[in-house]
Amino acid sequence: MDKTTFENTKELIAQDFELEAVEGESITEEQLLMLLAERMDFLIQNRPEFLFSLMYRLDVDERKVEAALSPIAPEPGHIELARLVIERQRKRAFTKQFYKQEELDDLDW
Repeated sequence: MDKTTFENTKELIAQDFELEAVEGESITEEQLLMLLAERMDFLIQNRPEFLFSLMYRLDVDERKVEAALSPIAPEPGHIELARLVIERQRKRAFTKQFYKQEELDDLDW
């Protein structure tokens, strides 16, 4: 992932998951994964309804969420969910970066 896409991804995740620790900080993708996984663990334990609502709003595939939380998943659920969110937000950041809409001048009143 290029630097601009990663920075945009990090910004989106920081906003959605209230991760002040990553805003303006120089962190690696692995560090972002661990910070987000910690947040996911907290949300699973304390605010599961909010977490599932957020996953829906972020358009994370429901089947992938179910698979991540399955007892037979290869990694703990909070880490799998963090990976899913990073991947989804990476795609979203890429789309925003490369498919920006031009401002429309004729909408001025």
